[in-house]
Amino acid sequence: MAPLRYTPPFFLKNGHLLTVYPSLFRLVPLPSYKRERIPTPDDDFLDLDWSLTGSRRLLIISHGLEGHSRRPYVRGMARAANRNGIDALAWNFRGCSGEINRQLRFYHSGSYDDLETVIRHACATKGYERIDLVGFSMGGNQTVLYGARRAGHLPGELGRAVVFSVPMDLSASAQKLAEPQNKIYMRRFLNSLRRKIIEKHQRFPGKLDIKGLDKIRTFEEFDDRYTAPLHGFKDARDYWRRCSSLPELSRVQIPLTIVNARDDPFLTPSCTPEACSNPYVSVMAPAHGGHVGFVSFNSQKLYWSEQLTMTLLNEPVQASKC
Repeated sequence: MAPLRYTPPFFLKNGHLLTVYPSLFRLVPLPSYKRERIPTPDDDFLDLDWSLTGSRRLLIISHGLEGHSRRPYVRGMARAANRNGIDALAWNFRGCSGEINRQLRFYHSGSYDDLETVIRHACATKGYERIDLVGFSMGGNQTVLYGARRAGHLPGELGRAVVFSVPMDLSASAQKLAEPQNKIYMRRFLNSLRRKIIEKHQRFPGKLDIKGLDKIRTFEEFDDRYTAPLHGFKDARDYWRRCSSLPELSRVQIPLTIVNARDDPFLTPSCTPEACSNPYVSVMAPAHGGHVGFVSFNSQKLYWSEQLTMTLLNEPVQASKC
């Protein structure tokens, strides 16, 4: 059982160190993924990576911005699920599986429709008795939105959701990442997104203007120019307002645990609710953890986020099969 309080290693008591360390130094063997490509309702595709144990239970893992199913935090969670006798499904956002997607649109913080496509596919084809969700960062925001905006239409198999490092106030998080101390993160995200915009430009001639793309330095500039118009929003501010999950918490109808560290360099205090009157929702705000960090050293090689998730998933949840 995971301790409910997170205590970082003595040499990593810093949000930036806890954020960077796993990306640079954590080695998690690649699970024995079996890839499946499924269609979307708009004639695109999603690549799903399954790690199977023959279980009647499934954990669906949603990664963060410009992540993918092979990132250490996704691998670690899939391994933890398998060790607990639970199948794992790590799905890749559009364009994140190693191949650009077919449509001009790609993904964004509010595109929970693709998560719903994945869940319904798992329900329809695998016969699971229970399906749980875990989401990191952007994937966490999508998970919360799904639990809120599809309330009343959720599959009976759904048991519980756990989300980590969630930018629930997208405007505040974007402004936080634009601060000088976060320049290294912003540069990495934008370099990856620029490559995809260029590839989209080549695939869809005349649809995207890439003049000055290399001069974009913030998410506001990128979202104003690309994310918002490609996905039906007026501008970046409209996108952030309509896709922030914080205002939706009262509508969530699946047991949900939100875990946002107070030293997360990507988040502001407004990204973490101090309290929630919705009985489905619980909030944990440890002092340390960084962004998708929660580093732990133990004989099982599990991070605290993985231990906590398995502890929560082993708690009883009323779930009736649809």
